[in-house]
Amino acid sequence: MTKPPFVDLEFAPPVVETRTSAEGHLVLASPMPLEPPPPSVGSVLRRQAASIPDRTFLAERSGDGWRRISYAETADAVRRIAQALVDRGVDAEHPVMLLSHNSIDHALVQLAAMEIGAPAAPVSPAYSLMSRDHAKLRSVFEALTPGLVYAADGETYGPALSAIDPKLVVTSTHPRPGDETFDDLVSTTPTADVDDAARRVGPDTVAKILFTSGSTGTPKGVVNTQRMLCSNQQAIVQLWPFLRRRPPVVCDWLPWSHTFGGNHNFNMILFRGGTLYIDEGKPAPGSFDASLRNLREVPTTIYFNVPSGFAMLVPHLRSDRALRERFFEDLDALFYAAAALPPNLWGELEDLSASVRGRRVRMLSAWGSTETAPLATSVHFTIEEPGVIGLPAPGTEIKLAPVGDKLELRVRGPNVTPGYWRRDDLTAAAFDTEGFFRMGDAGRLADPDDPAKGLVFDGRIAENFKLTSGTWVHPGELRVAAISACAPVVRDVVVTGHDRDEVGILVFPDFAACRRVADRAVSDVEAVTAPEVHRIVADGLRRHNAANPGSSRRIRRALLMVEPPSIDAGEITDKGYVNQRAVLERRADLVARLYEGVGDDVIVV
Repeated sequence: MTKPPFVDLEFAPPVVETRTSAEGHLVLASPMPLEPPPPSVGSVLRRQAASIPDRTFLAERSGDGWRRISYAETADAVRRIAQALVDRGVDAEHPVMLLSHNSIDHALVQLAAMEIGAPAAPVSPAYSLMSRDHAKLRSVFEALTPGLVYAADGETYGPALSAIDPKLVVTSTHPRPGDETFDDLVSTTPTADVDDAARRVGPDTVAKILFTSGSTGTPKGVVNTQRMLCSNQQAIVQLWPFLRRRPPVVCDWLPWSHTFGGNHNFNMILFRGGTLYIDEGKPAPGSFDASLRNLREVPTTIYFNVPSGFAMLVPHLRSDRALRERFFEDLDALFYAAAALPPNLWGELEDLSASVRGRRVRMLSAWGSTETAPLATSVHFTIEEPGVIGLPAPGTEIKLAPVGDKLELRVRGPNVTPGYWRRDDLTAAAFDTEGFFRMGDAGRLADPDDPAKGLVFDGRIAENFKLTSGTWVHPGELRVAAISACAPVVRDVVVTGHDRDEVGILVFPDFAACRRVADRAVSDVEAVTAPEVHRIVADGLRRHNAANPGSSRRIRRALLMVEPPSIDAGEITDKGYVNQRAVLERRADLVARLYEGVGDDVIVV
């Protein structure tokens, strides 16, 4: 059956140059030179305030409506707050630490810090609100030595603030005794000191310090320079010239403590003169209704999410015609990153978009990390299935270096971090002898005979393991296949089998889907033993195994877990990425029971 055509979008041509490094490894690069980027994020804000002063830059929920702030209002508030930061001794060695969820006030404080050359350090709210011991938050605070800590709500963040006990705290609401308020900052009259500081900000100035999730240890601060942020956005618009056609309108929940939401998406809106509707929801039980409400009101032109977010959205798009029509009516593209998108979700999203538009909305993706701010490769051509992560961005080189039986993707370019905040030891170990950053991700050419077809993500090097037979197992590939095979009752899986003779999976169920399948109000505990749920998992694995008979791909057993992944134990980030190694280490008893075949929550195929 012929699929509908795609919605028309203007892309740069998919071309790539190849060479062999001094070490004999394949290196890919874009033949398109990177055009000169702006010198700083602040210079872009000032330009937009002068050219489109009245256009809404940011909007956030306020009762039944939206609080909006224009580009001119943003620039004025940023100068005022920047002066207040100067007055309080914030500088390059004493950054601004931000604990809160995305908000207009959060954005203004962050932009003000960067305006005067002080690093902004947005920290995952989960370290403050989901953690019990605040150990990660304390380690971040001690590494930063911040000159000021911003928390949106003094009451909500009170326990976290008490755990780190900063000297200077600013809150927007419910200040504690001794706290300053956001109004104190924004009412400051700016002086020439702010203009002098802004003139000293250049490409090498540290703009942000973003802390990695710390899923395998203490969080480490990744230095993001102005050059990294600005070269990213310059590369994006060269690859996606359709962004010049009209300013993007985006409704986005992705946290600014992560490079995806905070660099890629936020800066794209700013650099292209668009409007960002801050989505206070997220793809989690109890929080997703807010996202759905927002999407019913905001006709977005690009929609960004992680695969777990799309998994929650698709059933609503399928069942709610009004939501489906509003969601797709003005949409140029769907963009996923942070993990591979299961093929069943990909197909449903294409079909749903075609049912509204008569054409398929394009699925786009990219690849990179916090250390590349984040873009290293980008999809700027038609792809028909998930997995392809695109081609190198202008100015960026990608080396494929053998590690074990995989090829590690390594990156060199203006988008790459100079290192880790006050950790010379980690910085030295992060680069190879040719100056390429070691990403820890594996990749391969989609078509070895035609590199222009792009790279395919091939899993995390550190997650691969061997069965007792000596056969390598690649969990990244199997995870996506298992989720797709066992849809809709599986939210995520962790692949097991290290030093064992067969592959298994620990399953994080989708409990809402389990209840629908069981057709009754089962509890979470009852869901993992429900015969109807087990039947779907078992049948899905049988179909998968019939198509994948090899021992490294065949999944022989599954255990359905009740307890969700723990952020304190490093099992998950607040963006939804499950760390395979951390789960396996913490839940070793479940792995043992899985292979013993003991328990009503175990399925043996």
